[in-house]
Amino acid sequence: MSGTTTIFKRELRSYFATPVAYVFIVIFLLLSGAFTFYLGGFYERGQADLQPFFTFHPWLYLFLVPAVSMRLWAEERKSGTIELLLTLPVTMWQAVLGKFLAAWSFIALALALTFPIWLTVNYLGNPDNGVICASYLGSLLMAGAFLAIGSCLSAATRNQVVAFILTVVVCFLLLLAGYPIVLGAIGAIAPQGVVDAIAGLSFLAHFESIGKGVVDLRDLIYFVLMIVAWLYATAIVIDMKKAA
Repeated sequence: MSGTTTIFKRELRSYFATPVAYVFIVIFLLLSGAFTFYLGGFYERGQADLQPFFTFHPWLYLFLVPAVSMRLWAEERKSGTIELLLTLPVTMWQAVLGKFLAAWSFIALALALTFPIWLTVNYLGNPDNGVICASYLGSLLMAGAFLAIGSCLSAATRNQVVAFILTVVVCFLLLLAGYPIVLGAIGAIAPQGVVDAIAGLSFLAHFESIGKGVVDLRDLIYFVLMIVAWLYATAIVIDMKKAA
């Protein structure tokens, strides 16, 4: 665990060593506000909730999270520092987990800084804060799943742009899997069991379920398994690249 903590602190400090972290946070906050109050029609709806705020989170994460994850391993491989990292007294899993937790904490910080929107809706009405807390939890878990995918694909290439594009494509497909129009098209050529299996892989289905205020154990297990599986794949990819 000490190895994970060491990597975690090293990575988290590196985010704030350059202006990139601050630019990311500002962009995230500005887009969150714009989507909530303008595109989401926050005031026009006349309801005291944060549904417009959370509705756009999957699409915000689709581009912003890959921008964070693309440097996790691709930069290490390109600069050659990955060999130095792997010679430190840390295991492969500690390095993978430390990097992931640092990036996830950074995204969690950006998400936490949206609290003025929460204060605003409480000032204007009496929202169900239990649903809002559940939605924040679902948003954080979804961001973690996006990040785990990005970590694996970042480990597979030296090029950060390639890692970014691959992560966007994979996450986009997992988002589309939950859309009725996609499921309808698949249902026309495949049995219902296949449709249900594809729907079960959708980020949107599980995120929206948690966003309703019902924290179902199946949704939590889905995101946890998604994160663990892609981090395990990250460790395998790095080990293969190291042996090559």
